[in-house]
Amino acid sequence: MLYFLYKILNINILNYITVRAGIAFFAAFFLTTFFMPRFIAWAKNKHANQPIYELAPQSHKAKNKTPTMGGIVFITATLLSSLLCANLTNTFVIGGILCLFGFSFIGFKDDYGKIAGHSNHAGMSPRKKFMYQIGLSFALSIILFLFANLSGEFFIPFYKYALFNLQFFAIFFWMLVITASSNSVNLTDGLDGLASIPSIFALVSLGIFVYLCGHSVFSDYLFLPKVVGVGELCVVIFALIGAILGFLWYNCYPAQVFMGDSGSLSVGAFIGYTGVVSKNEILLIIIGFVFVIETLSVILQVGSFKIRKKRIFLMAPIHHHFELKGWNENKIIVRFWIIALIANIIALITLKLR
Repeated sequence: MLYFLYKILNINILNYITVRAGIAFFAAFFLTTFFMPRFIAWAKNKHANQPIYELAPQSHKAKNKTPTMGGIVFITATLLSSLLCANLTNTFVIGGILCLFGFSFIGFKDDYGKIAGHSNHAGMSPRKKFMYQIGLSFALSIILFLFANLSGEFFIPFYKYALFNLQFFAIFFWMLVITASSNSVNLTDGLDGLASIPSIFALVSLGIFVYLCGHSVFSDYLFLPKVVGVGELCVVIFALIGAILGFLWYNCYPAQVFMGDSGSLSVGAFIGYTGVVSKNEILLIIIGFVFVIETLSVILQVGSFKIRKKRIFLMAPIHHHFELKGWNENKIIVRFWIIALIANIIALITLKLR
């Protein structure tokens, strides 16, 4: 809407992506902080709390009355702010909005099933949820390849040239990146605020890459892949950052609300989507390092138990391992935040070291 006001009324300041991204950030933050306490009160009244996994550490039993599905509020705030501030004719923006809405809807169906069935096993089956994620990721990849004309060039960190062009097969690669990213954030979302700050760090880093890749001068100077029109996606990125920050106000330890799958699946998928459009699919390993180690801990634990009949960790994902080692929950959360910050600083260093 603000972009079209610039077009109609010639308000030049609204032409700048940075201005509209800033407005979107504050709009999403205030919408989230305004509606979240009302959602929490409603959710408590309706007993909309997700059952605690029966094998979780005993300390989690005290959280069984904490409302879930907070992701609905901050994703809605992100979408409204994006509709207000972004250029809605931009294909990357349309794809980003579809990504947030679609994955949030998948998460909502899973959350609602668990709440209604009063069990973690009452939600969507893992196989069904995975197939929905694959299908939506495939659709988004098709949009990027056919309508956004995103190239299939494959880049790695610290090297300025594309190694090769995946061409049509890029669709399947992007599909895997988006789906994997969605699930990795979902696995990390097990402690109060644990997934929120690493997500914000990742989105800030990716926002910088997206803006630079969409800027003809900066992309040439830094030898970054030039992606025409992708800079507009910064409006959606910073709307999501503002919304997550508003959510963290109520999700920090001790949490008053959980984001649920309706939030974590959507945030993770959008991080993957942003990595794809900025040609940082491999750099996502560094940008989302906390999410990567959480996912690897689960893969190693399951693989070790199936092959050796022995566990590597006391419990997976790895944050539960440290809980059972006797670490205070808040200590685990802050230390993981520190690791995420360091990883993203390293990722940003790759801007110049090419």
